[in-house]
Amino acid sequence: MQIQTFVFNHFGQNTYLAIDEQTKECAVIDPGCFFDEEKQKLISYIQTNKYILTKIVFTHCHLDHAFGARSIANAFPNIGIYAHKNESVFIDDAINQSLRFGITMEQPPKITNYVSDGDIVEIGSHKFVAIHVPGHSPGSICYYNAEYKVIFCGDVLFAGSIGRSDLPGGNHDQLIEGITKKLLILPDDVTVYSGHGPTTSILVERDTNPYF
Repeated sequence: MQIQTFVFNHFGQNTYLAIDEQTKECAVIDPGCFFDEEKQKLISYIQTNKYILTKIVFTHCHLDHAFGARSIANAFPNIGIYAHKNESVFIDDAINQSLRFGITMEQPPKITNYVSDGDIVEIGSHKFVAIHVPGHSPGSICYYNAEYKVIFCGDVLFAGSIGRSDLPGGNHDQLIEGITKKLLILPDDVTVYSGHGPTTSILVERDTNPYF
């Protein structure tokens, strides 16, 4: 598996491209590309490398993780849009939310495939287990691949911190409980790919994160 990281938009959001190097299939995880040049950079990278984009996978659908979803869906028709059902409200209200920040964005595409806790999401031959960890957002999903020991966790867990819980649908106690019971039990050497900032590991966060 190859993982390509792009840092996009006003919020320094991490957009990931997860690639099956054998089949050339790939998925965009949290398309946060906002500016035209950012959108073109991601689209061109996929096209130039002749990757086959099959889906957009959302950890959650806050604005900074969804800015580029419409452009990606337009450039690659018929791809699947994967997210937890509880994130639909953020998709539906995206334009109104963006205006509150004084910015404009294209309406993200509707979710086509609802992801629930324990579901398997495939990217080529690579299988990711969906782990529902609400608290930052009610439908936050982490995607864990045991073979390559990687997890995409959006804004649930960061290097040395955790996601905000003061946003609509947030719940601090729920977030702490979910991370403790569902993420920190994973093997030490699992690499954590967060929605912002650098990668970290389960061991480092279990041992040094001040929230635990």
